[in-house]
Amino acid sequence: MYVHQAIARALADEGVDTVFGLMGDANLFLSDSYARGHGRFIAVAHEAGAVLAASGYSRASGRVGVATVTHGPAVTNIVTPLVEAVRSRTPIVVVAGDTPFTDRDGLQNIDQRSVTGPSGAGFEQLRSAATLTTDVHRAFRRARTERRPIILNVPIDLQWQEVDYVPAARLDVVAQPGRPGEEALDAALGVIASARRPVVLAGVGVRRSGARDAVLALARRIGAPVATTLKARGLYADEPENLGIFGTLSDERTTGVLDQADCVVVLGAALTKWTTAEGALLDGRRVVHVDSDATALNEHVAVDVPVVGDAATLAEEIVRMLDEAEIEPTGFADRLPPVAEVVPGPVLTSTGTLQLHHVLRRLDAELPDPRHITLDCGRYFFHAAPLVDTGRDGYYLHTVEFGSIGLGMGTAIGVAAVDPGSASVLICGDGGFMLGGLTEFNTAVRHELDVVVVILNDGAYGAEHIQFVDRGMDPSMSEFSWPELADVATALGGTGFAVHTDADLTAALVGIEERTGPVLVNIHLDPNGITSAPD
Repeated sequence: MYVHQAIARALADEGVDTVFGLMGDANLFLSDSYARGHGRFIAVAHEAGAVLAASGYSRASGRVGVATVTHGPAVTNIVTPLVEAVRSRTPIVVVAGDTPFTDRDGLQNIDQRSVTGPSGAGFEQLRSAATLTTDVHRAFRRARTERRPIILNVPIDLQWQEVDYVPAARLDVVAQPGRPGEEALDAALGVIASARRPVVLAGVGVRRSGARDAVLALARRIGAPVATTLKARGLYADEPENLGIFGTLSDERTTGVLDQADCVVVLGAALTKWTTAEGALLDGRRVVHVDSDATALNEHVAVDVPVVGDAATLAEEIVRMLDEAEIEPTGFADRLPPVAEVVPGPVLTSTGTLQLHHVLRRLDAELPDPRHITLDCGRYFFHAAPLVDTGRDGYYLHTVEFGSIGLGMGTAIGVAAVDPGSASVLICGDGGFMLGGLTEFNTAVRHELDVVVVILNDGAYGAEHIQFVDRGMDPSMSEFSWPELADVATALGGTGFAVHTDADLTAALVGIEERTGPVLVNIHLDPNGITSAPD
């Protein structure tokens, strides 16, 4: 077979069932070979969308996401989503075509290793036809073990060489749940057993590793409420011990409980400044931090007991040791204050537009279940993140690791490709949609993906608008008269709803429930009616 056919087969050998891509002369034949004989090819409208979709796919499935792009400007177009994926520790393989080495004056020729290197992504060169399967497998092995994007660089002139296909020797190291060392276990037990008001904090690593039930059993054994990081939200939905989000977006009930805590047991969570509220949520409390990655321990804050090991194993071992020592539960979780009843706020702002928090609470209550939520970056993020939930079985993803707007739509497409039985809901601003969502909405239409886009449209770049306003300056430079985006969505083959009133919102929510394809809901808001921080 030809090398481009062999690459397609090697992808299939790696278990790849979906590739996201945009074809050009340096990758069209391998894309065609994959689509014709091995799996689903989702053709996006922009190269950034391919990498973002692969990222969403990976984060929702736990598998390596795969994208393919052509050479030159296609590679420069993916740098921003590569940075996002690196910072979110998402394993992706990007198969990038490349200009022949001999074509020094090629119009699209560029040093692709140098272009992608500063993003933090890894780079693997397809060295020859003879090493093809080994090179492909190495890219996947690195993506899995390093948990970051790896560029697999494939020169055009290699792709029409003939090759006898020889499967690669499997070099994967299968990660086994690690049992913490005895000294670390004893130290953790000492802190946990002496606590009187412990709190358990579970991160997205608990979800990924399947340790949910073991961690909940530990919380119940020590009588602790269980909180989650923002990325792991919904993990303990409907459990009586559920405390909510631990971090800068904690509500008053959660922060009140955390103020009383004397110990925090952290499993599978990075203790970043957002999770710890600049360290304030850990001050004066003893901390046990468990992670399978030793480099994650003491990275952001120093803890009392860092433990390298598997979250489920640690939880089960501590429960066993507490039982053997006949140590009683603390009962701290039994003293949790009730969840405050939501008091309906105003429906409208003083200018007659819908009030943002009213909109978000209705979305939370009435968006379809099951659902997955992707949040784009923007001023509204700090309002939407704590108010719109996924439920226990949904994925929550955000695209704020690089502070870039416009990354949510591609990500939501990747999530939709994982789970066709659930709605992939994107909540974004108008600026983010126009920057990166408009190009990919039709991708969802063409591939019949169940994507629901909710645009919180204040007709402005909100984060910049509020800075002008706060300084008493004219904000008009940050304001935009976009076309009616509901009409644009309909023109692109989906169904659009323009929302100006609460009755419009009701009609849109009914339309979402009755959808037969991608839906866009364009909710018109007043840029001056959005507070700079959530209530």
